[in-house]
Amino acid sequence: MPAAAKAHTLPRWYLVPVRVLILTFLCALLAFALSLLLGIIGIVVRGRIGGVHPNLTLAYRYVALPVAAGMAGVVLITMTVVEIRRYRQVKALRQIEEASR
Repeated sequence: MPAAAKAHTLPRWYLVPVRVLILTFLCALLAFALSLLLGIIGIVVRGRIGGVHPNLTLAYRYVALPVAAGMAGVVLITMTVVEIRRYRQVKALRQIEEASR
């Protein structure tokens, strides 16, 4: 389909928070999974070195959950700024495109 035949619509403002929340959730989930993996590995290594049975619930409480919460806060702020900038840029470019026709 030629570029001129595509329907050019203005970006929708209500999709900005939806994208921000979805990306925040996905990044927090990824941060939780990776920090949990590293926390479990660290606790197992520490248990082997100390010769004690490792308590793996500590990896959830003191490693994965705080890291995921911190990462969610950082991603929420960052993605809000990025998506607002993107929305404004696309809106301006679409208006320029419409004015040039």
